[in-house]
Amino acid sequence: MTLSIDPGPSSFLAVSSPIPLIPSSQVPHAERDIAYGRLVRVRRGILAPASHWATLAPWQRYAARVHAAAMTHPGIVFSHESAAVILGLPIFGEPLEVHAQDTPGTTSRLSGGIRLHTTRGDRVIVDLGGLLVTSPLETAVDIARARNGAVGLAVSDAALRLDPLLSVEALVAHNESRTSSRGRRVARWVLHRASALAETPLESVSRAAIEWLGFEEPKLQVEFLTAGVVDRCDMWWETVRVIGEADGDVKYDGTLQAPATAIRKEKDRDRRLGNHASGIAHWGWADVARLTPLREALRHAGLHQVNPEASRELFALGALLGGRGRQGRETAAPPRD
Repeated sequence: MTLSIDPGPSSFLAVSSPIPLIPSSQVPHAERDIAYGRLVRVRRGILAPASHWATLAPWQRYAARVHAAAMTHPGIVFSHESAAVILGLPIFGEPLEVHAQDTPGTTSRLSGGIRLHTTRGDRVIVDLGGLLVTSPLETAVDIARARNGAVGLAVSDAALRLDPLLSVEALVAHNESRTSSRGRRVARWVLHRASALAETPLESVSRAAIEWLGFEEPKLQVEFLTAGVVDRCDMWWETVRVIGEADGDVKYDGTLQAPATAIRKEKDRDRRLGNHASGIAHWGWADVARLTPLREALRHAGLHQVNPEASRELFALGALLGGRGRQGRETAAPPRD
């Protein structure tokens, strides 16, 4: 394996650690501060304020762990979810391991909480201000080959949005050209469906769930004009005139606007879209995680299943989203726009 270092487009910016990270060598009484709950150990040799750590979402904790690994292993080349979190691509929950590329001639192994991967063939690496990560192309293909298809689709969609020079054709070609065939067939399903038009991880995961539930593939980000107002919908099934809207929880949690305002705007928008559609389906993370609410929302809007359900893929998706989705909370870190 040879590593080709690419400075990357100017649009590539490393996601910084969400909290301050402190080498334990700089703390006079580190063990005492940990025992008293003032500090937490992010990884061996790296500490963080406990009050900051407690506020982090799972994917933010993972980002902190990756940055901590960069502090203890200068020159490390991050891959898979670890590259994704630095690039600002979606992360689901808190992955167990930090992932990195190892030198040729070794075997993939777990060492000090870091999963070291070896790869035959060339790899393109991006230098983000001293942080080395596999490129969006490499990262998307890695995850498409090794992870749940819905996760792979979310990462591939986001990679296309992040890198203006990247294309579906390039993703597909890179998957086919890799020397190793491991995961190649699995990745084909993901990479052929990737689209920069899917704007959020929820939209990407919903696309996978909708296909696995047996519904036909929708068009994405279609615009409708009503009395001089342009509304763009997430999904559009033209043959049955049904609109689909994947509504992330942040839309209603008061982060962007008052919940009452969000609900009023949605009702006004639905009234305008109703001039063009026979039915409108809304769903969130909890509905995708449980699947039955998503299925019923699509049926109620007027969609019909055209293929058998993919039970194995649906079971795996439910297990992936599981508890957090059922609580109605965001399940994946949003990609950085």
